[in-house]
Amino acid sequence: MAEKGMLVVFSAPSGCGKDTVFQELLKRRTDIVKSVSATTRPIREGEQDGVDYYFKTEEEFKRLINSKGLLEHTVYNGNYYGTPVEGVNKAISDGKICFLIIEVEGGQNIMKLRPDCVPIFLLPPSIEELRRRLIKRGTETEDVIEQRLERAKLEIELSELYRYNVVNDDLNVAVDKIEEILEIELSAHNR
Repeated sequence: MAEKGMLVVFSAPSGCGKDTVFQELLKRRTDIVKSVSATTRPIREGEQDGVDYYFKTEEEFKRLINSKGLLEHTVYNGNYYGTPVEGVNKAISDGKICFLIIEVEGGQNIMKLRPDCVPIFLLPPSIEELRRRLIKRGTETEDVIEQRLERAKLEIELSELYRYNVVNDDLNVAVDKIEEILEIELSAHNR
């Protein structure tokens, strides 16, 4: 019997290091892929269609919605964002662990639609440490940082909806913990 893959819903407040953790997992494992989302927002310098996002017109995006081609979708800052079903299903059927790096609301939607998913929530060691990380980035104003921290507090309250909570205090420890979770879940998925 061929081993089957699985879907991982991976959420965290902004500044918790989910992209850094995912990049470290990619260095360690060959069975991981990231789900590529679709969006109607304009392509940014350095981004590639089909790699960073599938860039769609609003008309194309609405066709995907109407044809049930998206696992979930939302509107954020006037642009549509969504998860194409096709890429997720292909990755899983190819035996890959498909990571869906998604905000909490979208994560909750996926957990309802795909109860077979593995929901992992990445937590900061503390709100103070999260504030320090956001300031260190140097990409946002103090007002934006405060808004992100308020949103983070609300998102952290929802972390209990996720099967696994991992604190990202030390990168290697957090990645080790997620690898343990993946092994446990792969074993259960492939029984």
